[in-house]
Amino acid sequence: MVTDGSPRSTQRSVPSCQACPLRTQSAFLQKAQREVEFIQSVKVDHRSLSAGAEIIYMGQEDAELFTLFSGWAFRHQTLPDGRRQILNFLLPGDLVGFQASLMTAAQHSMEALTNVEVCVFSRRKAWSIFAQMPEVAYQLAWLGAREESLVDENLTSVGQRSARERMAALIIGLYRRAEHLGLVENNSFVFPLTRTHLSDALGLSLVHTIKTWSYLRRAGYFRFENQRLELLNPRITAGTTDAYQREWRQRPIL
Repeated sequence: MVTDGSPRSTQRSVPSCQACPLRTQSAFLQKAQREVEFIQSVKVDHRSLSAGAEIIYMGQEDAELFTLFSGWAFRHQTLPDGRRQILNFLLPGDLVGFQASLMTAAQHSMEALTNVEVCVFSRRKAWSIFAQMPEVAYQLAWLGAREESLVDENLTSVGQRSARERMAALIIGLYRRAEHLGLVENNSFVFPLTRTHLSDALGLSLVHTIKTWSYLRRAGYFRFENQRLELLNPRITAGTTDAYQREWRQRPIL
């Protein structure tokens, strides 16, 4: 665990928000010049972290605010006996740590699932967004509500769906999110989740997770090779309406 309030990282000079390639992607709403300049004023760092690094740890009292620039991460809570519940997965452009930056101490942990890069915004300066830039403050609130909807969807899966339905919903949802970011090619995308990640996200035992994964693969729902998952019948995503499965419209990015 990192004890100095910062994730272990390789630090470098802070890239300009004006030249951010992530902002130009069609998945994200364009910002006014003054909004970008203001966001640059509260940005303090750009960090590269290795897979497995903690971005935020439970109980941290000085968690910063982040935008995931590249890679995958996940938010989770861990019980004293080591059991873990993954709350949601994060992809490029997602806001990281909004809840933790508002609470006295973080109620969850955040871990890099792959090698990642994060844009770091000052926890202290973040409060000025609400006082000086209400448009960006609204976008922060919207992003927080979006994350909540993803967690709601996962809770619905764990509480009401069968094991096969849970796994299918998660896979389709991640496919949709990756597709909206331009990360899907020929119906396939990089899928870095292990069976343990799936187990901890879906509330299934590891044995049940492995059996369910094998069933869906044998049934022809997907192919998994070289860390890429291919949906063999992408039409199964058509007509879906819940928070995980619908195609996201353009959204804000900090």
